[in-house]
Amino acid sequence: MRALVQTAFGGPEVVSLRRVPDPVPGPSDVLVRVRACALNRLDVLQRRGPAVLPGFRLPHIAGMDVAGHIEAVGAEVSGTKTVGTEVSGTEASGQAGGLATGDRVVIDPTLGCGACPRCAAGDPGHCASVRVVGGNIAGGFAEYVAVPARLVHRVPAHVGLAEAAALPSAWSTAWHATLTVGEVTAGETVLVQAAASAVSIAAVQLAKRAGARVVAVAGSDAKLALAGDLGADLLLRNDADVPAAVRRFTGGEGADAALDHVGAATWRASMDCLRPGGRLVTFGNTTGDEVTISLAGVYHRGLRLLGSGAYTEADFAAMLAAYYGGGLRVVRRAEYGLDELPAAFAAAESRAAIGKVLVRP
Repeated sequence: MRALVQTAFGGPEVVSLRRVPDPVPGPSDVLVRVRACALNRLDVLQRRGPAVLPGFRLPHIAGMDVAGHIEAVGAEVSGTKTVGTEVSGTEASGQAGGLATGDRVVIDPTLGCGACPRCAAGDPGHCASVRVVGGNIAGGFAEYVAVPARLVHRVPAHVGLAEAAALPSAWSTAWHATLTVGEVTAGETVLVQAAASAVSIAAVQLAKRAGARVVAVAGSDAKLALAGDLGADLLLRNDADVPAAVRRFTGGEGADAALDHVGAATWRASMDCLRPGGRLVTFGNTTGDEVTISLAGVYHRGLRLLGSGAYTEADFAAMLAAYYGGGLRVVRRAEYGLDELPAAFAAAESRAAIGKVLVRP
């Protein structure tokens, strides 16, 4: 098969299109013919080096967010479903029924070791020996990928495979931060930083779906226009006095929650926007890892600082069920072939970029 193979750390030139052996599925695996795979920030970071995930080794095939058709199933994989049978949104959120060649599927990229207490609890992202499709094992920037059948979720007929490929990492991360950890509920006011990033595009919609009012913060009018189109109630540029604007919007009270994956550049503003007893959900550090906190400012105001790490298997299934149910949408920027990787990376790394970049074999 053809695959994009990384052989060193650096720019796009360290990844080249090569012929490699087709992956062979094990007894409990499925072989997926890749139809679309979304680029993620992790793909860029691990191309530049050093590796982020433990166990990463060169040569490597990246690509975490994969959608395609089942090409073959292992001997131990149930195959009771008739090929071509339509599935409902509820069924498609998991592995209801059997799996068969021809099924349209999306892959949960997080494996774990499968044996530790974290994995047994459905939390493989916090496994000490975590394995991630496209992260530290072969991924979807190729014509085929083999994965355990338990990671495969069917895609209903009304959702395109390119659309489904934009879901796994960004939408599961947003679901975990917004609803599982952040516990956003109806009537609350939620601040969302970097509101036009892939994960925040999801977070804005999920917060609105929960019945919250959303304050979207972004760096350009175009990004704010998108956030407004997705339902955000107040649009603020990064260079505005964000805390003051939030206080005016909330009648002097402040936001109930702030969702921040930007890190050092927005940390202070996110904290200052919160009401007494408010919560700051942090799940990224793209602008820096070190911040200064006033402890008095935290304990006097009763703030809660919540780290939102890896999503769970339950988060992934719930996210898919919600998305398949309708009323939510992904934003895609562009699609590229395997032989167009430099252009795909350039689009993904552009700060002006809005939406997911897809690679289609």
